Amino acid sequence: MKVFDAYSDYYDLLYQDKNYGKEVDYIDTLMKQYSKEAEAILELGSGTGLHACLLAKLGYTIHGIDRSDTMLKKAIERQNGLEESVAQRLSFNKGDICNYQSSKKYDAAISLFHVMSYMETNEMLMQAINTAKSHIKPNGLFIFDCWHGPAVLADRPISRTKIFENDTMYVKRVSNPEIHVEKNLVDVNFDILIENKKSDGKTTLQESHKMRYLFPEELTTLLNKAGFSLLHSEEWISKNPLSENTWNACYICKKQS
Repeated sequence: MKVFDAYSDYYDLLYQDKNYGKEVDYIDTLMKQYSKEAEAILELGSGTGLHACLLAKLGYTIHGIDRSDTMLKKAIERQNGLEESVAQRLSFNKGDICNYQSSKKYDAAISLFHVMSYMETNEMLMQAINTAKSHIKPNGLFIFDCWHGPAVLADRPISRTKIFENDTMYVKRVSNPEIHVEKNLVDVNFDILIENKKSDGKTTLQESHKMRYLFPEELTTLLNKAGFSLLHSEEWISKNPLSENTWNACYICKKQS
């Protein structure tokens, strides 16, 4: 997935205003609510490791997998900067969430920041769901977020420009989304300008992220087919009921024994 190798160079800057601490507290609340004994977690699509590191600080043991070598490199660098007692609860390795295989079983699996919406087809989505199922214990949890279909159709994506910068880098990102209602997909096309403030070097990138918006009924059917029971769905973090105003949906599922 070469797009994410380039993406990783400015990923943390791009999401510097993302409240990872609040998101991890939310996941921790869900864990305690639905599986009080859960401790070992598999993260499907761990990115640069921010969620995993913060969960480890809360006492969880986390194994993260990601397809991008450069994302994993940044995650491991972040892990190496932690206190040893926290770092030893973390591990990362390269893996595709559609076909990852390991003999280890976990108390829960998580997939955050819309990773499941990158599963463009039912086949890919089922493969990812089955990866979660095969790596958690009976009655284990699977928690993920995704784009909520009714909200995407009610409040369709539009072109946006964002500018991000720090002491060393300036990034201008222009997004031009194209919706394909017959496939429940959005092509999010990015034109990106990256300027290195120290060397005055400039780089331009073009990226396209295919994002699938999902509907509760189809997810319930696929989850049941894979052997999961849907315990609850809600708006991410706010815990409000899902609605046409909810772009980010959270699903809490339980592996059937």
